[in-house]
Amino acid sequence: QEIKMIDDRFPLEAFQEIGYQAQYAGQKTYNGVALISRAGASDVIRDVPGLDDPARRILGATVAGVRILNLYVVNGQEVGSDKYAHKLHWLAQVTKHIAGELHQHARFVVLGDFNIAPEDRDVHDPEAWRDRILCSAPERDALKKLLNLGLEDCFRRFEQDPGLYSWWDYRAAGFRRNLGLRIDLILASKDLINTCSGSWIDKAPRKLERPSDHTPVVAQFDL
Repeated sequence: QEIKMIDDRFPLEAFQEIGYQAQYAGQKTYNGVALISRAGASDVIRDVPGLDDPARRILGATVAGVRILNLYVVNGQEVGSDKYAHKLHWLAQVTKHIAGELHQHARFVVLGDFNIAPEDRDVHDPEAWRDRILCSAPERDALKKLLNLGLEDCFRRFEQDPGLYSWWDYRAAGFRRNLGLRIDLILASKDLINTCSGSWIDKAPRKLERPSDHTPVVAQFDL
């Protein structure tokens, strides 16, 4: 998520050289999503019905019998702002789309940067973040509505150590001090979650020079 480049700049050949295929929906400077896979992708979508949003935040495809919806959810900026209202509307429309997809695809996964920390245990300091953007009750309620369609958080299916996050602010030595949030999620349908053999957060890329402020979240499925 957040590839920040137009389609013409996407490094497709670099992925093809190492045996991968790519689907992408790019945008200059902001947003953009991509899906990299060894198997071919079909039924690709870059928007959902009823959602008028020029930002490239959505990419869906079927790969090896699994329907994948890759999301870069609206940040919302500040609780009570117009961008916050747009975030809640955006989530509602995407949830409607996912409800329909679940009726058609038994093996379904929704993944990406959700810009929502699901619970207090996903926040380094819950009281400091109480009712703030990424942690407000309406955002968490929107995520719960999505989960209630029949999706499960892969990471929470397994016993995890406390204090594991996927995003840290660049400021105030956020990563070194582990002042993080877990806002990057992999949600799987009931049929697919039963094949999930592990889920973890890989912090190693966040330690590199000039890293993303996010780090990869991984789920492994035995299909």
